[in-house]
Amino acid sequence: MIKELPVRVIFMLATFLTLLTGCQSAYYSAMEQVGIHKRDIMVDRVEDAADAQQAAQSKFKDARQALSQLTGFEGGELQAAYEAVDSQYQQSHDAVTRVRERIDALESVSDALFDEWEEELDLYTNRRLQRDSEQRLRQTREEYERLRDAMRRAEQTMTPVLNTLQDNRLYLKHNLNARAIGALQGELDALSDEIDRAVADMQRAIQASNRFIQTLN
Repeated sequence: MIKELPVRVIFMLATFLTLLTGCQSAYYSAMEQVGIHKRDIMVDRVEDAADAQQAAQSKFKDARQALSQLTGFEGGELQAAYEAVDSQYQQSHDAVTRVRERIDALESVSDALFDEWEEELDLYTNRRLQRDSEQRLRQTREEYERLRDAMRRAEQTMTPVLNTLQDNRLYLKHNLNARAIGALQGELDALSDEIDRAVADMQRAIQASNRFIQTLN
């Protein structure tokens, strides 16, 4: 019955089951009914996580630009200056949240895939094929763990950037005057260094994502 339903309907049902039961296994099971397996979902989520990291890179650079434009500020609309920094902080915060959500989703499907793979090793009757599959499992898991660790390291470097952006945003909000802007100019170098580190770590994680996808193809 479920195989006769459109893929879109299956996806909606799978999402509903997940929300209803809080169990990802219901989602994976429903998706497999239409030929979308954990491996396919895993690849999609690796790509989603990489896309989220690229978006976060862009938002961090935009935030740095918004703060750097305060350098040499000689008056004018102070409220507009604060709103620009506040907007970039909010967008950066949202981007980091999406990165974390994407990595969590990737970990969920990866754990399910590897657990299933390991359990199904016992179903082999051909020892040679079993050993080959077991070796492949070990190699794929090791590659995945390197990717996951790279993504988590990149995620961790985002926190100091967000903290600095929030401090600057709050300082501007509470001291909306030319002196406050002058004080923040001294923070730009530290912020730039933090953003450079975060962007570099995210780039390494994105490259690791591409390598991992190649191993699955």
